Amino acid sequence: MKLVAISSSPVKSGNNEHLTSHMVKTAEQLGCEAEQFNLYQMSIKPCIHCNACISKQKENKYCALDDDAQIIFKAAENCDILLLASPVYHMRTNAQMAALMDRMRVFIFGNISAGKMENKIGISAAVAWKRHGGFETTHLSHMYMFYNLDMLPVGCHHSISPLGASAVSSHHGHGQFQKDIRVGVKDDKAGLKSGEMLVKRALDVAKTMQK
Repeated sequence: MKLVAISSSPVKSGNNEHLTSHMVKTAEQLGCEAEQFNLYQMSIKPCIHCNACISKQKENKYCALDDDAQIIFKAAENCDILLLASPVYHMRTNAQMAALMDRMRVFIFGNISAGKMENKIGISAAVAWKRHGGFETTHLSHMYMFYNLDMLPVGCHHSISPLGASAVSSHHGHGQFQKDIRVGVKDDKAGLKSGEMLVKRALDVAKTMQK
């Protein structure tokens, strides 16, 4: 089993990266190989809808845009479980994740890569400032891509939201700023636990699929 996790926060060592890393560690503790990408370390250009992927793909060259998305495409193609983790801004996934998701259309139309994400497990994670700050609409942003790629979206009843792992970055999700707390998600035990439960559920489903 291999899990590929993508954290889209532009903040280094921030809340979203911490939740993602926690889920990656959970996967590794359960015997799953795991790899994490932090988009603040990468250059991901927006899709220009040139449609070059339809007829001009070559081995390991998924897209006409030459950037770090190529690395993620290769990792995603070779994983069993794909985790998308985003901070919540305006009740949806953030711009960095949206750019990557648009580029993932290479797995729909690519003359080589079309269908390569089919039946892989897709899971979502999100970090919001407030307790009801847009978790489920952010998870749905990710789910729409999973559905469009013919993946199998997996949720968990014990993940705060049944749609995905959900953690708050303010104390108890009250939404008040405390300058002495930089990574508040560390104190959200229920939120971190939701990530653990979702990873366990995803692995169970992936193992069932293998059988």
